[in-house]
Amino acid sequence: EAPAQEPPRYRFRKRDKVLFYSRKIMRKVSQSTSSLVDATTAGGAARPRSRKKLKVLSIAKNFLRIQKEPPTLQLKEPPPSVLEADLTEFDVASSHLPSEVLYMLKNVRVLGHFEKPLFLELCKHMVFQQCQQGEDVFRPGQPDTSIYVLQEGKLELLLTETDGKETVMKEVFPGDSVHSLLSILDVITGHQRPYRTVCARAAEDSTVLRLPVEAFSAVFEKYPESLVRVVQIIMVRLQRVTFLALHNYLGLTNELFSHDMQPLKLFPQPGHAARTSPVRHGKRGLGSTDEGRDTAELMKAAGLEAPAPPPPLSRCISMPVDISGIQKGPRSDFDMAYERGRISVSLQEDSTGAFGQVRGAPPQRSRSPFQDPSLLNNRVLLHHAKAGTVIARQGDQDVSLHFVLWGCLHVYQRMIDKEEDVCLFLTQPGELVGQLAVLTGEPLIFTIKANRDCTFLKISKSDFYEIMREQPSVVLSVAHTVAARMSPFVRQMDFAIDWMAVEAGRALYRQGDKSDCTYIVLNGRLRSVIQKGSGKKELVGEYGRGDLVGVVEALTRQPRATTVHAVRDTELAKLPEGTLNNIKRRYPQVVTRLIHLLSQKILGNLQQLRGPFAGSGLGMASSSEPINPTSNLSTVAVLPVCDEVPMAAFTLELQHALNAIGPTLLLTSDIIRARLGSSALESIQEYRLSGWLAQQEDLHRIVLYQTDCTLTPWTLRCIRQADCVLIVGLGDQEPALGELEQMLENAAVRALKQLVLLHREDGAGPARTVEWLNMRSWCSGHLHIRCPRRVFSRRSPAKLREMYEKVFEKSADRHSDFSRLARVLTGNTIALVLGGGGARGCSHIGVIKAMEESGIPIDLVGGTSIGAFIGALYAEERSAVRTKQRAREWARCMNSVFETVLDLTYPITSMFSGSAFNASINRVFQDKQIEDLWLPYFNVTTDITASAMRVHTDGSLWRYVRASASYTPYLPPLCDPKD
Repeated sequence: EAPAQEPPRYRFRKRDKVLFYSRKIMRKVSQSTSSLVDATTAGGAARPRSRKKLKVLSIAKNFLRIQKEPPTLQLKEPPPSVLEADLTEFDVASSHLPSEVLYMLKNVRVLGHFEKPLFLELCKHMVFQQCQQGEDVFRPGQPDTSIYVLQEGKLELLLTETDGKETVMKEVFPGDSVHSLLSILDVITGHQRPYRTVCARAAEDSTVLRLPVEAFSAVFEKYPESLVRVVQIIMVRLQRVTFLALHNYLGLTNELFSHDMQPLKLFPQPGHAARTSPVRHGKRGLGSTDEGRDTAELMKAAGLEAPAPPPPLSRCISMPVDISGIQKGPRSDFDMAYERGRISVSLQEDSTGAFGQVRGAPPQRSRSPFQDPSLLNNRVLLHHAKAGTVIARQGDQDVSLHFVLWGCLHVYQRMIDKEEDVCLFLTQPGELVGQLAVLTGEPLIFTIKANRDCTFLKISKSDFYEIMREQPSVVLSVAHTVAARMSPFVRQMDFAIDWMAVEAGRALYRQGDKSDCTYIVLNGRLRSVIQKGSGKKELVGEYGRGDLVGVVEALTRQPRATTVHAVRDTELAKLPEGTLNNIKRRYPQVVTRLIHLLSQKILGNLQQLRGPFAGSGLGMASSSEPINPTSNLSTVAVLPVCDEVPMAAFTLELQHALNAIGPTLLLTSDIIRARLGSSALESIQEYRLSGWLAQQEDLHRIVLYQTDCTLTPWTLRCIRQADCVLIVGLGDQEPALGELEQMLENAAVRALKQLVLLHREDGAGPARTVEWLNMRSWCSGHLHIRCPRRVFSRRSPAKLREMYEKVFEKSADRHSDFSRLARVLTGNTIALVLGGGGARGCSHIGVIKAMEESGIPIDLVGGTSIGAFIGALYAEERSAVRTKQRAREWARCMNSVFETVLDLTYPITSMFSGSAFNASINRVFQDKQIEDLWLPYFNVTTDITASAMRVHTDGSLWRYVRASASYTPYLPPLCDPKD
């Protein structure tokens, strides 16, 4: 073993020694002064003498330059509740429910929240099945119509290869299930299929619970709103797991889609489509021309009529005004899905010659699949696309259903880590495309392009949800087309993936455990903690929705390097080791992608060892995998310090800013009672509320929880659901600890805490931030927010609603502090780091000005040397103009030859004493602390004692700027006041 490195020994400098003894002398003088004032002495004789002594003391202090040091930030370790998982594990025996009911409840939760009557209805259909060792639970050829849950014993899920060889995909233990979401969808939509290549076999004597999927059909007849919710949840999880794990992480593309589908037969005789021709000019109406007749025939065959053409194409995507902080909002689950379908980004696309359109209205015919064909009135657009037209791009939020009538649409997907697209499949006449994104509300995962002239029908997402509201069964037909497009490989993977839930505080796995699987976070949050040899625990990182957990240990077959526990109730998809090995055998190119993935992790760890925030106040360990612990948040709780905080206005402003990034939902106790009933927050409704909140997290990019001003059940629920807690105070008030905070200090709050201080638009700058932070337990960070005047205006709820309805009609200002807070919460922070270079560093101001002119916001500033100086000016001013003015004044002082000559000294350590340079920087920043800057700021210095880099995120601003700008031959180094 290498010998332990001795800690650096710091010597006591001479001037520090002089200062120490001077202060000691002054303390003795002050003591002697107080002793001279005797209680028995007459007041008139003692007062002049004491005043004289105090005046001498003041003169001595000024002469010796003894100043009161500003308070410094007390770095605090994260509390045990943040770093430690619960020691108790989930025990079936301790539950008051029978094991079969408990296991079934656990596995049915994958389909979302079922209320008690629905779940009891499902339990009536449960069947017990006893299996001897080696006996098949099901095998290829049998109908795939059930969910199997293992109660006792052990099962193996086997995959039959093309050569007849069987390989183990996964092992099933008590409490786990064997089912496929796609198979469940097939049964619900009435297109059940037999098992093709998958079978389950008992590895030992086992007891299996079987739940026929037909049981759901009876439930959906009684509760039709559950149908849309279940189908949407299946679609959401299919997209997130299948395309996140298999595409984003493993690099698979066209292997995920089937190329052979049976399109609808649109035309009665063959060759009819060949006689039609595309519309060449988008602005031509559908009249008496041949093209018009052919197009009319196409529409007639599709069950549509062609009225007079509307104005040229203008695609307008509406952003609904959802002032849910004040309004009661939609009440039912379907209303929530409907609102999600309407949310999209603002976009205007003018008509060109590439597109032509006409609105269609369906005729009243009994052959129509709709119960009421008038549902399509004014909701269907007929488009004629020229060759080369891009219909929709990958990542678009505004998605629509496209039904091909003539020609074909090519579907492309961007390859991972490559600037090229691969063709996934062709959409032939009679086929739909874009339906998965419409059902889930997620961004489009591929690009749709017309490589040759094409005619198709289009239904916008909002129009489709209007239709689905009137006739929910429409969702079955559309969902079936999604399932039919999936390849057999995806169906096999769907069987192999396990769905599991971890309660808040429970450990997913512990340090040193065997690595036999990889996890994907569906909703909730996980925290990774490492225990050092000394027993000290350090926060490594956090995982949010969509993150891959434990992949490095699983691929290298090493024991778990950290302990991962749930910050709050979390749902995961589990990818077993056998499944991953099967993918590698079938598609060898996946190995290259896995090597690349491992390389990124290793490189990230190496960079973290010397990164700017390694070991900073964030409590991050140097070997962390995720870099930012507050990125990828799904739920945020907002907690006021006092009653004067304008909570309603603050949360609405934050929701407005977050809507620019993704669909955002704001929840308060009033909204919950309005949507779920007055008893929704009672303990008897615990499971129902948890399931409903999990569903909202699935359907929105981020959910804001506004707590009450007192410790109510809703406040506790908000803290329990939160990935991060924002503690909101007023920056112009005295630093204080709120009553609500004091009550929560005793509770084991696992979420990260951020302090947010609000400031008036025309008020003074931040001050005394250190005092706000020191009186609290561990906080992961702080932010200063300059609020518009409307936030602090006193308005009634009705007036507030009216005002914010107008605010929500406009897009959020990306340069506002609320937009900066929104980017911090979603992991989209834009940082500007400025380098050194002496006088050449003045060009940094030009860079900042160019970014401002380009509309690029700056959320965090860092720098070194002259970059640290310019960055500190900008972090304080937030204006390129003011930064330029103050930098010019400082540069003018630096040009003084007289001060430079006076600063010369005997060159033992440097040519100059540094006094003039110190004074010039001190005049610029005064006693400003880094914590009191508008923008988060850091700078970099060199510790010449330990030959290491130091990153400073708190403390005296001018001292650390001066230390960062030190040039050894000219200026002496500074001592860090902290050590």
